[in-house]
Amino acid sequence: MGKVLIVYFSASGATEKMARHIAEGVRIEGHEADVKSVTDIRDENDLSGYDAYIFGSATYHLGVPESFETFLAIAERSGLAGKTGGAFSSRTHPGSSEAGVASLIFDRMESVFHMTMTSLGPFDLKPEWFEGSKPALIDRPEGMHACQEYGRAIADMIVNDRLVST
Repeated sequence: MGKVLIVYFSASGATEKMARHIAEGVRIEGHEADVKSVTDIRDENDLSGYDAYIFGSATYHLGVPESFETFLAIAERSGLAGKTGGAFSSRTHPGSSEAGVASLIFDRMESVFHMTMTSLGPFDLKPEWFEGSKPALIDRPEGMHACQEYGRAIADMIVNDRLVST
C-alpha cells in the first residue's frame, strides 16, 4: 500500500472538493491519501514519507496564488525527483488562461522537481463546466467521478512503479 499526499489551495471551496474526490479515488485503489491545505505545509518535513504527490490550486487572477507559490518553493527543496505526481485546478472565470493553472503546476513538477508525472496530464475544471444556475460540475456525479478517476490513475502508477523497481 502506498501513501499519497494531496495539497491544495482553494478560494471558493471547489478545489478542496476536487482534492477530497481525488483522495477517494486513491483510496478506492487501496492506498492511503492525506489531504492538506497549503497552509498546513510549513517546511520540507511536512512533505516527506509519501510515494506520490498531487498538487492543486484554484485559479487566482489568472494565475497561481501567492500562498501556493510559497508552497511550491517548499516542495522544490523537498527532494521529490522521481516521485509520482499529478496536478489539478479549478477555474470558474471564462477569462482564465487557456492552459489553466493545472498546466503550470504540472509543468513545474515535471521540469523543475523532476517528478514522474501521470500520462493523463494536468486535470482542470474548466469554466464551461460551470453552467449558469445548474450545480457546478464538481457538485454533480460526473465531476466527482472525473476527480476519482484522476486519483485512481495516479494510485495505479504507484503499483506500476513498485513492480518496475523490484
